Amino acid sequence: MRRVRKSNSQAGFTIVEIMIVTMVIGVLAAVALPNFRINSVRAKMSEALIAVSACRNMISEVYISAADPPGAGNWGCEVVTGASTYVDSISTDAVGKITASLRGFGDLRIDFHNLTLTPLDNTGNPPGVGNPVARWRCGLPFDGTDVPAQYLPSTCRG
Repeated sequence: MRRVRKSNSQAGFTIVEIMIVTMVIGVLAAVALPNFRINSVRAKMSEALIAVSACRNMISEVYISAADPPGAGNWGCEVVTGASTYVDSISTDAVGKITASLRGFGDLRIDFHNLTLTPLDNTGNPPGVGNPVARWRCGLPFDGTDVPAQYLPSTCRG
């Protein structure tokens, strides 16, 4: 009669090893997914800023040309509906503050909220006739932005 030898070598993974690997993957996913979502929203918000760039240029040109501001809603860059994928409408006020109504993000913390950009001269005040726009203040709640700051791109946090 022939005897079969038993081999003591491992033929696979133990349940403990599989559980450890699963736990490590779970921890990595728990850390990575929230950051991925925030960065995804920031990329969409950057597209919203691009959608209002034509309006920024128009307002800057009016101030550079030393013309009188045309008044609220008369800057020539307003859009009533469907401005872009993530911007529903663009409106302006008398000094050129741009308000973009956001939509299409799939997140109610951002959808149906406003993003504002305010023109400022070199003293940090709204520009006067003949004073060029030195910079734009973006994303301040004081101006009417009601999007949480964590979702704004770094260029748009005040």
